[in-house]
Amino acid sequence: MDGINTKPGPQPGILAIGTANPPNRYTQEQIYDLASKHSEFYRNPRIRQIFLNSDIDFRHLYLDIPSFTRPETVDELHGRYRRGSIEIGVQAINRCLANANVGPGDIDCVIAVSCTGYLCPGLAELYIKELGFRNNVQRADLLGMGCAGAMPGLQRAFDFVRSYPDRKALVVTVEICSACYYVDDSLETVVGNAICADGVAAVLVGMTEDRTLPKIRGFETHLEPSMIDTVGFEQREGMLRIILAKDIRDLAGSLACNLINQILKNYGLAKEQIQHWVLHSGGRKVIDSMQTTIGLTDDQLRHSKFVLRNFGNMSSPTVVYVLDQVLKESGVGRKPQPGDFGIMLALGPGLAVEGALLEW
Repeated sequence: MDGINTKPGPQPGILAIGTANPPNRYTQEQIYDLASKHSEFYRNPRIRQIFLNSDIDFRHLYLDIPSFTRPETVDELHGRYRRGSIEIGVQAINRCLANANVGPGDIDCVIAVSCTGYLCPGLAELYIKELGFRNNVQRADLLGMGCAGAMPGLQRAFDFVRSYPDRKALVVTVEICSACYYVDDSLETVVGNAICADGVAAVLVGMTEDRTLPKIRGFETHLEPSMIDTVGFEQREGMLRIILAKDIRDLAGSLACNLINQILKNYGLAKEQIQHWVLHSGGRKVIDSMQTTIGLTDDQLRHSKFVLRNFGNMSSPTVVYVLDQVLKESGVGRKPQPGDFGIMLALGPGLAVEGALLEW
């Protein structure tokens, strides 16, 4: 057991967050109308209910509905991914750096996380060029980790700043889900098209003693290789097609609960000592499963539900959006206080559950 005591002095912490979305924001009704216009299968009232009963009001997409036409080629989808990733990625990074009062020259490592497209050179290199980072900055691209990708990205940054305490690492989680939609007559692609959205979240990690900022105490991972085929993407005719087994929404609660119990055991904590729950907004049924199994109130999950309602599931950036809402909270009993603990958790392909303990 690691215990909750830490050595005095700076600890790895989250210094700032910046987020960005495409300017086009649509209601679920608008997105459903678009889908049903191009697919007879979507005109079924049952499909409409999947869209409208998702607990999502709005999603940002890097496309213009009035001028949208189908079918789109693989090259057109790839172009959307590249343009969107660079455009809104640069916006999120600039906001993150501005929030920390630092510039590109202060960054020593850039880690880009994505699963909705592939680029070579990768996104880390493209951001270095676009923003003028130093030519000796370290970089890495983490691919294929889906909705859980932010957590391994943060762990790489955590390891980096612990090894080089005077340096800073930037994690950029980037997803353009509108570049990898797939339309067929299956319910799993319907669900993906009903909840997935576009967004970027940038996180600056460095050593800090500031007790108003969340320190990262450590990470925990649980993998279920026997379920590796239940979540992710497959290739069909050169396009990405979502894989989303219906069992996941029922298993999410128990998988998350097991990981949370391990984190609590590692640090000698009780669940009642966790003031802030930073859980990935994977969808209404995923959130409901975690809420019921873990035993959380609507108020404890208000940030996860807010992000789902206003942004949908953006894959890897989503859990960072939830943390951003926690950090923006104000008012007595709401704003994180020195000594508070939080658990940050996301699920993704593998099947993987990734978590971290935060402390203010």
